[in-house]
Amino acid sequence: SERLLNEGHERWEGDRCPICFLFIGLPIHKHSRMNACCMKLVCNGCILAAEQRGINDRCPFCRNPHPSDAASSLAMVQKRVSKGDAEAINHLVGQYYKGYLGLAKDVPRAIELWKEAAELGSVEAHYNLGFNYGDSVEEDKPRGIHHWKQAAMEGHVPSRHNLGAVEYYNGNYQLAVQHWMIS
Repeated sequence: SERLLNEGHERWEGDRCPICFLFIGLPIHKHSRMNACCMKLVCNGCILAAEQRGINDRCPFCRNPHPSDAASSLAMVQKRVSKGDAEAINHLVGQYYKGYLGLAKDVPRAIELWKEAAELGSVEAHYNLGFNYGDSVEEDKPRGIHHWKQAAMEGHVPSRHNLGAVEYYNGNYQLAVQHWMIS
């Protein structure tokens, strides 16, 4: 518990835009876009700057052309997955979990891939496993909390916030406030 409260005070580096190096605003999905070619989250400001320079048909980070359809997007992601890219695996999991990009919805496969991505170091995979073990597919709250702790120690803000909520509902108000202050 002491290690949990002493680590993760700085935001996770994956929350930084790889172009301007600024932290992406929260919630991240509203202030950035994931590029299938390089699996980099680029902030909306850098996307706008690239479009103003005429770079709207390519990724503003790696300059690869944007995929033309779901099949080519899936092929780009799967190419990175085959190389063991934890963020690509985590992204692919989201597609299995929701049934996007022409994939059949397959929650058990998604959880299996989330475990693999978490083992490879994906903080987002730990966060997503926390939710799925916490109150979704396989109810195992201690396991879910463990994954949130792993992500929180890396500086993942939503995981830290969720740990605060767990402590609040368990009546540990001081610990909850500590988590929320860190997040």
